[in-house]
Amino acid sequence: MNLDIKAVHFSLHDDAKDYLNKKIERLRNAENMIVDLIISIKKEKDFNADATVNFRWGVSVHVSEEDFELTKAIDKMIDKLEAKITKEKEKVKEKR
Repeated sequence: MNLDIKAVHFSLHDDAKDYLNKKIERLRNAENMIVDLIISIKKEKDFNADATVNFRWGVSVHVSEEDFELTKAIDKMIDKLEAKITKEKEKVKEKR
């Protein structure tokens, strides 16, 4: 799984990177199905956390969340992403 994390309009500090990496560990059970995980966090009025997952079979999933706090935006994004990945896994299992 290729992981790409970008911070736009601010610097992502080490503690925030560690927090994000800890949350990404929740997705490791699907890492054999994921080719790319691209995360972009933008700081404007609030934090906007976007994630795109590219699966081996050519499907892409995109989620986006906003919050005034960085950790809450990351939590919401990872929760949504985990649900989407689980749903995609179920679709693939049904086709087999």
